[in-house]
Amino acid sequence: MQRYEQIIKIKKEKITEYKKLHQNPYSGVCEMIKECNIQNYSIYLFGEYLFAYFEYIDTDFKADMEKMAQDKNTQKWWKVTDPCQISLGYAGQKWLDMEEVFHLD
Repeated sequence: MQRYEQIIKIKKEKITEYKKLHQNPYSGVCEMIKECNIQNYSIYLFGEYLFAYFEYIDTDFKADMEKMAQDKNTQKWWKVTDPCQISLGYAGQKWLDMEEVFHLD
């Protein structure tokens, strides 16, 4: 199992919309996340920043992320959630991976 932590900025004017969207994700989106070997997935809001945490439980993360990106339901979901976000990285990047500094089980 590999833990992932990611960060992205959210547009202030989109915070309410983003929260509302996540109260009822589009059909198939959560199922695809699980099908792509992700578990214990959470998103947190701190000011204008979103922090995500999840655990990946397989061996080919890149292949699973490509599979997710090809899913029609996920593509529709990203069309409504992406405009709420501001990448902190280079053009075209979305969520940025963070470095785990400490963990205690």
